[in-house]
Parts: sequence; structure tokens; C-alpha cells
Amino acid sequence: MAKKILIVEDERNIVDILAFNLAREGYGTLEALDGAAGLKLALEKDPDLILLDLMLPQMDGFEVCRRLREAGRATPIIMLTAREEETDKVLGLELGADDYITKPFSMRELLARVKSNIRRTEMVSQSAPAAGTNQMELGRLKIDLDTMMVYKDGAPVELTQREYELVRLLASRPGQVFSREQLMEKVWNYEGYVGDVRAVDVAIRRLREKLEDDPAAPEFILTRRGLGYAFRQPD
Repeated sequence: MAKKILIVEDERNIVDILAFNLAREGYGTLEALDGAAGLKLALEKDPDLILLDLMLPQMDGFEVCRRLREAGRATPIIMLTAREEETDKVLGLELGADDYITKPFSMRELLARVKSNIRRTEMVSQSAPAAGTNQMELGRLKIDLDTMMVYKDGAPVELTQREYELVRLLASRPGQVFSREQLMEKVWNYEGYVGDVRAVDVAIRRLREKLEDDPAAPEFILTRRGLGYAFRQPD
């Protein structure tokens, strides 16, 4: 069955171009020209991925993203923005967007991002067995690889799919430093990634806020300045 992509964009010509190129790649599309309609379609139709413009009538992309995440929807969201300001991009990531791409963008790059985010979601869903017996014991943290749950001091920690993948990767090799580019390749699933890596820093910050007693003095996820991030070796 063809994967469904929801396009939420108020410029009809951009919607038409995106829908045409996505259809050529074998995707089905849903379309909305304002934020309220996009939110309604996302909740009712449960698409496999959402292309979400930031500047929308009725409800902007930030609010659409926030409401979807508050509703418990983990659908991958790629934000489309004509803005160059770093704060806009970071805010989108903080609200739960998976990725962003700045207009004007190449169709080849956008299609690669779409494919990558859908593939990542499929890989995670296919890798989760039913039983909860395969675990990583990491001092105060425990990662249940079967149920994809993380526990701190015995209590479950609510993580997004990407946050879980990030801590699982880092914890699988305690002490090893992963560069931001490596994390983009292994967690974001962008092969040979070269470019903006702020998404990694935002994800690490959000993860620390959920895992660490004091995010400013992390116990689990360490920064190796100029190199990347590492999981501390358990005592």
C-alpha cells in the first residue's frame, strides 16, 4: 500500500509541485491549504508523514505541530519554511518536528528527507519484538529494547521515538564519542550527511531535560567539546 503524505501548505502552486513529484515516487498525497484543515486531516487520516509549512492561515505550523504531539501522534513532521532565522528552526524542533527544510529547496533533497523519515519509522516498528526481556542495564537507567521503554530509578521516562533511538544508540557503546554528523546518519538515517546539525543539539537538550537530574550538569549524556556526545560509562 502506498505511503500517505499530508501536504499542509497555503501556496497552491507549491502543493501541486509537491503532489506531482511525490506521486512520481509512488506516494499518495493528502492536501490542506491552512493549518486548521491540516490538523483535522492529520488527526483523521493518520498519514505516514506530514510536510508542514510554518506560515499558514488560521493556525500556523508551530501550533499544528504542538497540537499533534499533545494528541500523542508520533507522525514524522518535516517543516517547510522560508525563514532563515535559527530561532524558528529550533522552535519547530522543540515542539516535536522531526526535520526542517528551508525554501527554496531542491525536490531531490526534499524527496530524500521524506524517504529517510519514513524508512526510519518503518525500521523502528519492525524491530520491536513482543516480549520485554531484552534489556540494557546502565546504572540508574534501564533500556528495554523489546518494548522500547527507558526507565530511570525504576520509573518509566516518556520519550519520543527519536529520543529513544538517540539514547539507545549512545548507550549501546558507553564512552564512545559520536559526532553530530554520525548521529544524523545513524539516528536521523541520513547517509553521508553534511550540513546543518542543530537538530542533534536540540534533541540532546530535550533528552537531557527528561533523563538528567540537572540537565546543566549531565550524568548520563556527556558533551565532548568539538567532538560530539557520549554516554557515560556506568559505575
